[in-house]
Amino acid sequence: MNLMYTASGFVVGMLVGVTGVGGGSLMTPLLVFLFGFKPAVAVGTDLIYAAITKSAGVFVHHGKHRSVDWNIVGWLALGSLPFAGVTLYVLRNLMAVGHEITGAITFTLGVALLLTAGSLIVRSILMRRAASQPKINDDLSTPINSGRFPPQWEKPATVLTGAVLGVLVTLSSVGAGALGTVALLFLYPRMSTVKIVGTDLAHAIPLTAVAGLGHLSLGNFNLELLVSLLLGSIPGIWIGSHLSARIPERFLRPVLATLLLVIGVKFVLQ
Repeated sequence: MNLMYTASGFVVGMLVGVTGVGGGSLMTPLLVFLFGFKPAVAVGTDLIYAAITKSAGVFVHHGKHRSVDWNIVGWLALGSLPFAGVTLYVLRNLMAVGHEITGAITFTLGVALLLTAGSLIVRSILMRRAASQPKINDDLSTPINSGRFPPQWEKPATVLTGAVLGVLVTLSSVGAGALGTVALLFLYPRMSTVKIVGTDLAHAIPLTAVAGLGHLSLGNFNLELLVSLLLGSIPGIWIGSHLSARIPERFLRPVLATLLLVIGVKFVLQ
């Protein structure tokens, strides 16, 4: 076990607990720039790390809050899981191992970070708009929540959103949290916030698991790093969740967005 990895996991976990986002968008750049891991190894390890840590959150949301819409999770997964598989196939068979794969992952990571920074800025606007909308019935027996699009376009739009997330998350490990939440807020503005978060968490688990196992098969994985990160992040998330009620979100999100913007630009221009 490396104590520096554990300390980093604790800090990132605490930030995730306070802000609700930032797992992949902070952890992966930290592993690349601070600890010198190759982008592919950082992405692969972070994906498996995310699948494990997000599982605990879904237990709470599904078991205690009943805030997971499994119908929407299914339509998102119908797009994200196949496209995650296609992306992994391209990485394995259609690109030369080495600089090309590293370059593709690095550039996609930068783009995903820039998108995440933008999503943090607009998320508060979307949440305020969503709060002004009449809330739908949160009965999970309802087939799918009435959203922004007409019924005939609602499911295709959800599948397409999942496909985009599948590619971005598989290549960069970024996007399952912040980008997924913003996408759901846009698609289903009348869903309650707790249900948005629970649904996004539930979809992130199979996506990060499939993408992570794919990277594991490519050799993009470090077991010591994973264990060390988990030992720090679990108590970090617990502490951060308790601090979130005391630290105003309006102060934290602009700082986080600025940090991700700077890191994203560095990755894109690298």
